[in-house]
Amino acid sequence: MSDEHAPVLLPGGGWRLWEQFALRGPGFPADGVLRLAPPGLAEAADKFGPDSELSGPEWAAFTEDLAAAAVDTARYLQEIAARPRFQAALAWQNPAVLRTGIAPFLRWTPSADSRSSMPRQREELVAHYWQRFCVKNDTIGFFGPVGWGHWDLADRGGVAMAPGDGFLAAREVYFSGWAIDALAKVLAADSALMRWIPPRRVSFVRCADGTVQVPGRPARQLDDRERAVLERCDGTRHLPAIAAELGLPEDEVTQTVRDLISRRWVQWRLEVPAATHPDRALRDILERVPEQSAREAALERLAVLERGRDAVRAAGTDATALTTAITALEADFATLTDSEAQRAKGERTAPCRGLVYSDTRRAATATTGAALLDHLEPLQLCLTAARWMTNRFAEAVRARLRTVHERLSAGGAPVDLGTLWLHTLPSPHPDAGDLIDAIQAELRAKWARVLELPEGVRRVRVTTAELADRVRREFDEPGDGWSLARYISPDVLVTAADEAALARGDVDLVLGEMHCALNTMGASLFVYQHPDRDELLAETTRDFPGPRLLPMLPKELPLKWSTRSRPSLDRPEDHYVALVDQTGDPHRPRTVLSADVRVEDRDGRLTAVLPDGTAYDVLDAYANTLTQRVMDRFTLRPEGEHTPRITLGRMTVARETWQLPVAEVDFADEKAEAARFVKARHWQRRHELPRFVFVVSPTEPRPFYVDFDSPVYLTILAKAARRLARKDPGARLKVSEMLPTPEQAWLTDDEGSRYTSELRFVAVDMTVADLGEQ
Repeated sequence: MSDEHAPVLLPGGGWRLWEQFALRGPGFPADGVLRLAPPGLAEAADKFGPDSELSGPEWAAFTEDLAAAAVDTARYLQEIAARPRFQAALAWQNPAVLRTGIAPFLRWTPSADSRSSMPRQREELVAHYWQRFCVKNDTIGFFGPVGWGHWDLADRGGVAMAPGDGFLAAREVYFSGWAIDALAKVLAADSALMRWIPPRRVSFVRCADGTVQVPGRPARQLDDRERAVLERCDGTRHLPAIAAELGLPEDEVTQTVRDLISRRWVQWRLEVPAATHPDRALRDILERVPEQSAREAALERLAVLERGRDAVRAAGTDATALTTAITALEADFATLTDSEAQRAKGERTAPCRGLVYSDTRRAATATTGAALLDHLEPLQLCLTAARWMTNRFAEAVRARLRTVHERLSAGGAPVDLGTLWLHTLPSPHPDAGDLIDAIQAELRAKWARVLELPEGVRRVRVTTAELADRVRREFDEPGDGWSLARYISPDVLVTAADEAALARGDVDLVLGEMHCALNTMGASLFVYQHPDRDELLAETTRDFPGPRLLPMLPKELPLKWSTRSRPSLDRPEDHYVALVDQTGDPHRPRTVLSADVRVEDRDGRLTAVLPDGTAYDVLDAYANTLTQRVMDRFTLRPEGEHTPRITLGRMTVARETWQLPVAEVDFADEKAEAARFVKARHWQRRHELPRFVFVVSPTEPRPFYVDFDSPVYLTILAKAARRLARKDPGARLKVSEMLPTPEQAWLTDDEGSRYTSELRFVAVDMTVADLGEQ
């Protein structure tokens, strides 16, 4: 991004968009799922109304037609299952399925008589993966590659596509952080190696005036040797270096460190910093070891895994070679670490369950022009309301942190950040869940006043101008949250009648998810698939001209946290603070421990003061835990069994949605395919559901696509309903219209295939006065 580019300002004021945006879409064309709806079958089924007897000659003929269509569908699913790229995608997702599900499915010969229970289950297995690979805008591997685009406001048009050469522009294979941590744990058993691994003080342990202070415990006196050793346990000095500095025998220093460890003031471990490339981080640590034999022995063990990773990378999308390479890597890992090479599904640390994962960059790129920006005006209203939500949450948490701070400082003693943090767990405060629930309820109430939705309607369309004054009255105020609250990352989907309409900006828009208080494009999975990370860093510096305070984050908690999602746009001028988990590189400048950060009341606001005197709003230390509470809480739809599609100008900001009792899914237990298909369509018409929907069930891991013209997807829906009904008969299925539909896909590759897609923007709040250090 060059400085001479005009800023991309949203109409309505207050918000700027990054010039760069992500182009998200799956790795298989959208028409793949349409082939699973047999032509004419839905129309034939609809001849049998809700009161029809499902018997007689006509019914027998329809049953035969459906059976024949089901065999054709099974053959098509076998074609899908035999495709090398589909098998490669499965090799990354769940390699065991290739052996237990796909191989026997491909050996089977479909016929009406042979479609017993097990072949049907395998049909559904393929169809379930296929819908994810074809219509879910996920970002994972080559079946969900990261794409990129940029704004060009000199162009008065809408969206211009450049398909690029081939499907992928770049591909890389990465180690999961947990895998390298497992190897580090084994290496740490070598005492010859550990002699050269630096110990470090626990982040919330404060050393001052000859005492050690741990939150919640009385201060403990240190003798001169203990104090001198503890002060040098900074993660950069190994034991021989500490001994040399102090002029003490190494065995005395070693014993002192062990004593400090026994008091839980010091940690002496081989800990790999959190990183996109944890193997490189471990290699850096090992290459600092002066003793050649210990160093080379450890590096060779790491090299075994690196060679295995390289073989996986070389396999590309050849499913056989890929499976062989992954199996060999897993065998080497198991030998080296004596531990499982796959983590069990359902663990708290479930993301990146395999040893390695792949991320890729799409060859296709997009350019958006001024006409599209004009149509984004309704987005400004939603962003303004989201800012109100983060302001209220920040205000509420600030009040509770102040109460804790006043209690801790009542005796006049200074309060450090580590102490404040430990006294407000679970972070950011024990009341945080109740606070955001109440704020979200107020957000809904405010939107109800803004929208004034009439009862019983299915479509609501208003202009931005009609709502602008109401939104200002209810929500408009400057940003006053934490550092990350300045960002909101909305997903916007585009529909157009044809390519010409798309190019000139004659389009309709759909607002997808709004990721509040979060720049999702700063995550590792996006940053390292961008052709020039410096461009993203330049965008960041435009938002924060001065240094920021960045909290060190746990490696894998909370749930769904992983190497791929780790923030990766830090700059040398930014400060890192270790709160509890020390997951950063101790050799990195501007890295501090929470015990060394004072929390002071400055001008009525709690302020984190670093050892060098730099000061930040204390909420910046809580930024990620605050964001975790609000990131998916924005909504403008009322609660209810049915909510209408809400369109502002050319942007649909809420899809039509139903909350349907699972107990009333009357086709779910129907065993005969023909009857199940017909009754499912009765259920669809009874609730006036569109053909294409996404369904969310509390018992399913993620939303899934359903086409009411497709018997196999209705069978998948029926099974999901049965599972939910068994677990909770009073539960409801959430059904949302799919908008855009697979038929409206416009993202193309160099062969002309079309893919579903969405544009993920980064919106930056321009009303915030304080942008970093104080």
